[in-house]
Amino acid sequence: MQLKPLFTFLTALIKNNERPWFQERKATYDALRKQFEEDAEFWYQELAKLDPGIAGPEGRKSIFRIYRDVRFSNNKDPYKTHFSAYFTASGKDIETPGYYVQIGPNGNTLIGGGFYMPDKAQLAAIRQEIDYNADKLKAILNAPDFRRYFGTMSGDKLKKSPAAYSVDHPEIELLKHKSFTATHQLSDAEVLSHADFRAHVVDVFAAMVPFCQFLRGAIEA
Repeated sequence: MQLKPLFTFLTALIKNNERPWFQERKATYDALRKQFEEDAEFWYQELAKLDPGIAGPEGRKSIFRIYRDVRFSNNKDPYKTHFSAYFTASGKDIETPGYYVQIGPNGNTLIGGGFYMPDKAQLAAIRQEIDYNADKLKAILNAPDFRRYFGTMSGDKLKKSPAAYSVDHPEIELLKHKSFTATHQLSDAEVLSHADFRAHVVDVFAAMVPFCQFLRGAIEA
């Protein structure tokens, strides 16, 4: 998609996050959204080749709405100030490992994925898989492309060891994780000057495939 017009629109939205302003520029938003849908379809098709577990709904069903749910939030701004999509085998199902892309100004562009806040049973299954196959996960995390884009695995962690594992477990730092994520953040300059940002997203997703497959395998076993 045309990233400069998108950043221009979203930057203005940050300053004018209200329904009348947005409605007056709805045609501009619709045109940008259509471009993003085309990119999402491209990313979905490429992901389905890289990770057969993603062979589910088409890419446009993986896009998040720009409208915020303000019912339980102190922030009553009606609109998000980024475009985003999350790719799994069932659309944008946040309750399963997947691939995430977010595009927005002020350093709010990122490419990432993994599994954010699995439920109790899923978390236990992932920890068990780490306990049994830590070497496999560490090999994934130490792969050159994974380290290049993400550095290491991120995500919230317990301060103490999980109840089922000893404090002196050799993989206790991995087992402390409550979320298992990887994030590649980009500055506005990096996004806007990129020769082919759409292809870059695919390259970053490709580096994350073994990571997502490890997590998905753990909870589906």
